Amino acid sequence: MGQQQILESINESIIKKDVISFDVGDTIAVSFLIVEGEKKRGQVFQGVVLARTGRGINEMVTIRKIVDSVGVERMFPLNSPLVGDIKMIRRGDARRAKLYYLRDRQGKSQRLRDRRRGLKHTANDAKISG
Repeated sequence: MGQQQILESINESIIKKDVISFDVGDTIAVSFLIVEGEKKRGQVFQGVVLARTGRGINEMVTIRKIVDSVGVERMFPLNSPLVGDIKMIRRGDARRAKLYYLRDRQGKSQRLRDRRRGLKHTANDAKISG
């Protein structure tokens, strides 16, 4: 067994299997654990996914939210034991791989439209047209 196979087998045991699928532009809520000395507490960070980088055990996600008209960005390693669960809040329609241009936007121009693909072929539309 070579070095690469050994590393991949170790990484497979550490990678989380229960992470939901989300893309750039989606609004998600990440609950994570904050350790301050002896104390631990949970906190939720909700915002828009700007970027996903890395793969496997090194995968990171950059999330941006606005607090008191100031942009706050935070990077989370997806496979860290300090990151709890990730909840989908809203699916956004992004046409780029990285949304760093949102840093320069303010107000309504900062919003992304909803992703509503596949809804035109629902049962209600078939009854109306048929």
